[in-house]
Amino acid sequence: MQKMDRYNWAQIALHWGIAGMILANYLFSEGIEDGFEGMMEAKVGDAVPTPWHIYVGLAVLMLVVARVALRLLRPVAIQTTARPAMDRMAEWGHLGLYALMIAAPVLGAITWYGRVENTGDLHILAVNGLIILAFAHSIIALFHQFVLKDGLLMRMLRT
Repeated sequence: MQKMDRYNWAQIALHWGIAGMILANYLFSEGIEDGFEGMMEAKVGDAVPTPWHIYVGLAVLMLVVARVALRLLRPVAIQTTARPAMDRMAEWGHLGLYALMIAAPVLGAITWYGRVENTGDLHILAVNGLIILAFAHSIIALFHQFVLKDGLLMRMLRT
């Protein structure tokens, strides 16, 4: 299978859509703990409203699975630098992002639907790790664009 040198429109849409959903869920998750506590106090079978935070998290999970499948079906050539250590860090950084984008909503779903309070802390830890790694990812992309001027960012902005 030939590796392409840029991302297609679906990969770009998934990248930015998932990023926006994660950021929105992170910024506007106030009250989710109260909702969880209310659900835990309710009897099994009681009608408990599911906050939109849960639905967005499940959508993120489904879209990340689609993104991984698309990446496997249509791989993009890794833009290598003259520094193998930087290339390896980029590879591990992307693997970390994918792992956390899957782990965070899975742990959240287990917490909410399984009523497993202990996984809530793991969910929060995974989300915070994801936000930190995504922030670093953004800074590195901007560094490539404006300091190294290698056009790396353009691969994710246009087809």
